[in-house]
Amino acid sequence: MGQTLTEKILEDHLVEGELETGEEIGIEIDQVLTQDTTGTFVWLQFEALGLDQVQTEVAAQYCDHQTYQFDFKNTDDHRFLRSAAGTFGAHFSQPGNGICHNVHKENFAAPGKTMLGSDSHTPTPGGLGELAIGSGGLDVAVAMGGGPYYIEMPEVVNVRLEGELPAWASAKDVILEMLRRLSVKGGVGKIFEYTGPGVETLTVPER
Repeated sequence: MGQTLTEKILEDHLVEGELETGEEIGIEIDQVLTQDTTGTFVWLQFEALGLDQVQTEVAAQYCDHQTYQFDFKNTDDHRFLRSAAGTFGAHFSQPGNGICHNVHKENFAAPGKTMLGSDSHTPTPGGLGELAIGSGGLDVAVAMGGGPYYIEMPEVVNVRLEGELPAWASAKDVILEMLRRLSVKGGVGKIFEYTGPGVETLTVPER
């Protein structure tokens, strides 16, 4: 049986361990993403690790969460994030440029790449065939410095989509049905790959 897309990407980026479900593996990260509610911690950790330059192909700092400027605090955070991005070699997206996961998908995402992000919507570029994983700030800082990211080898589940969505249905309804069948914990330790002719009827954001 051939490899899944996930297995191909993981094999291409494997630096430690074996691709056996449940076993710990270390993978190389191509891209990192962070935003202004988590980015301050990421960059402070990056500095604390004694790192002086981003080592990933792409590192992007977005300012899209704390856009209300009621006092000096958010402004100070944004100034720090701009300075850190400039000092260490990351792209800086200023407030108003757009939501991080969408802007990143439109500008940097690519099939076959790996990405680690400190945002809950990090997996969005998966619609383009990128293995995008949400994680904590320290993991993102280590990855930016060229270190591997460690995870348990996930179980890859194939979800085959047939036909096309009927009127008044959206891609979210597919996910809601998955949640109904598997529960909110049904995806723990798993990666779902959507295949079949139905995928071709979906736009990238829907995927």
